[in-house]
Amino acid sequence: MNGLELSRKYYETFGAPMLHEQFPEWEGRVACGLIGSGSECFGYDDEISRDHDFEAGFCLFIPPEDEMDRPAAFRLERAYAKLPKEFEGVRRGLLSPVGGNRRGVIRIDEFFTEKLGTPDGALSVSSWLRLPEYALFELTHGQIWRDDARLLAPVDHLRIMPEDIRRKKLAGELLTAAQAGQYNYPRCIRRGDTAAAQLCAAEFVKAVMHAVFLLNGEYLPYYKWQFRALKDLPVLADLAAPFEWLLGSGNEGALSEEKYTKIEETAGRLIEALQDQELTKADCGDLEKHAYSVNDGIADPSLRNASIFAAL
Repeated sequence: MNGLELSRKYYETFGAPMLHEQFPEWEGRVACGLIGSGSECFGYDDEISRDHDFEAGFCLFIPPEDEMDRPAAFRLERAYAKLPKEFEGVRRGLLSPVGGNRRGVIRIDEFFTEKLGTPDGALSVSSWLRLPEYALFELTHGQIWRDDARLLAPVDHLRIMPEDIRRKKLAGELLTAAQAGQYNYPRCIRRGDTAAAQLCAAEFVKAVMHAVFLLNGEYLPYYKWQFRALKDLPVLADLAAPFEWLLGSGNEGALSEEKYTKIEETAGRLIEALQDQELTKADCGDLEKHAYSVNDGIADPSLRNASIFAAL
């Protein structure tokens, strides 16, 4: 049983009856589910990830204070705290009296502010540019089992990144990949600076990895889950193997030539995907030219004319 299944079973066994019996007036006005931080929210949990913050618990999202006052919220917090401390052999974590909890009773406006910087989930262009994508990944994964009042409705509008933002991010990553992999990697090798060459290879992989998520219309998760999430994507998931090789192999002698060949092959695969989605009009193997072509397709002139790295 993974974390999502465990939490849902715990909610159905104890949480739903508690709400129905003790808070009938609020039963249809709170949202229940498991979203936010933690590998169990994404279905990525395993035996190793259970060494911290893993528990039999769930989220109870409640309205802002002007709709649900502090005494009502406190009663709900007390009721949640009194639910069984262990379920299916898994103990619940302790709730912090000063907040910051991943599970339990959470004000919806505070949750959105923590993840997005805005209490209502609305994002401006500047917010889209500066917001780390792992926050959006966390918001758009997990499960919501009940939300009659549609407290989490703003999440629906965040599932798809605006096309201009996607293009700006993609253009920046393409130029980064061009500079790190196609240009600076061979120059570092010619200098004999193998350590710097490995940094170039790592930057190339990071940039192309993000580009692959953008091509799939998916948010980039926190770095330790990127390879795990990559393997579930429909487009270019098979780049995981060359990525691992580029990160793990050396840069000496013939190996560096093989590595540069792999960089160019990876760039070629990425360009094919760009062309398949009609994101670029360039017709060459130079990622830099494709970066500017993708940027040229941005509809908003102010965003188009901003630095190509504005979204990174």
